[in-house]
Amino acid sequence: MRITLAPDSFKGSLTALQVCAAASEGIAQLGLGVECIAVPMADGGEGTVEAMVAATGGRIMSADVFDPLGRPIRAHFGLLGRTSPHLPGAIGLAAAMAESDLPSSGEACQDCTAVVEMAAAAGLSLVPPDKRNPLRATTFGVGQMILAAMDSGAQRIIVGLGGSATVDGGAGCAQAIGVVFHRSGGQPMLTGLGGGGLIEIADLDISGLDPRIGQADIRVACDVTNPMTGPEGAAAVYGPQKGATAEMVAQLDAGLAHFAALIRRKLGVDIESLSGAGAAGGLGGGLVAFAGAKLQRGFDIVASAVGFHRRLGSAGLCITGEGRLDAQTRYGKTTMAVARLAGELAVPCICIPGQATPDAPVDAFASVQPLVTGEITPREAMRHARQFLRRRAAEAMREFLGGK
Repeated sequence: MRITLAPDSFKGSLTALQVCAAASEGIAQLGLGVECIAVPMADGGEGTVEAMVAATGGRIMSADVFDPLGRPIRAHFGLLGRTSPHLPGAIGLAAAMAESDLPSSGEACQDCTAVVEMAAAAGLSLVPPDKRNPLRATTFGVGQMILAAMDSGAQRIIVGLGGSATVDGGAGCAQAIGVVFHRSGGQPMLTGLGGGGLIEIADLDISGLDPRIGQADIRVACDVTNPMTGPEGAAAVYGPQKGATAEMVAQLDAGLAHFAALIRRKLGVDIESLSGAGAAGGLGGGLVAFAGAKLQRGFDIVASAVGFHRRLGSAGLCITGEGRLDAQTRYGKTTMAVARLAGELAVPCICIPGQATPDAPVDAFASVQPLVTGEITPREAMRHARQFLRRRAAEAMREFLGGK
């Protein structure tokens, strides 16, 4: 029997890869001789690089870039492989996947796919709370990571959005890949533009755009539908959590509207009301305008890249999971997407979440086995997640086989 392990991460506790390892170990203890295949999943947010690299046998790469405040940092992205790790048993798996990082490599690839998390270069977590200012924060480092991915040989690039510190409409990223912005007097603007500089842009020049951008297939993993501007736009909805006051939100929204109008006039691309353009402070729209990117649902991009449909279709059982199974799960979270695809393929799907709330969509799964129960508190489940995951996976497997 083949089991496909396709969990999301348990945020603050275990990565999706570690969840796969723990579940496989628990199942292996039963001595059933089943074959477990790890396909750690993500939706484009935090953990996407590691999940996709692990699912495809790829590797982690590094690049020296600038953070949202223009400080030099080393960021990581992934180059995807072409194989899926088989998990034959707990001992070998634990040795391969225990707490260590995935190996890095400086080798280039040929015609491969790279995956970039924008938060690695422009994330809110990179900026101390007292220094958060979206008028200044820039996505320049994200553009640097895209160039580094192409330097490594990638011709297809997946950019995961989420957790950004920026509301620059992707202007900083555009500068990194070769776009030049000018003030009204014709002077080029300094690189590393933040949201506060958008209103000052009078013209743009794409003649210096890296030619590889036009040849690359760039997909943006984007699960929000916010437009660039307006009451549901990048500044109004997400600006305050990035440090923007009410006055700053108004300034940022005006800048984004000005920027979108300039793009519409000069490039013939209308991103202002485009669904998803406001993701990551407008980076979604900027990548569409300057890199010809396509916005897609994060799970769909990840699932396609790792061949999830094929790997799930050959399984007799799927096990998924996430940190918290709740009412929001029903509206597009990774575990629900896994369950729906499993249902289409007539593969039973078991969910092992950290905890399940009373309004969780348990009806979407063959079984739900949360770590948190009457005798196990959320704190204990967080602290000993591996141990409880092993136990729950074994119990779920016994229950599944007993019901067949």
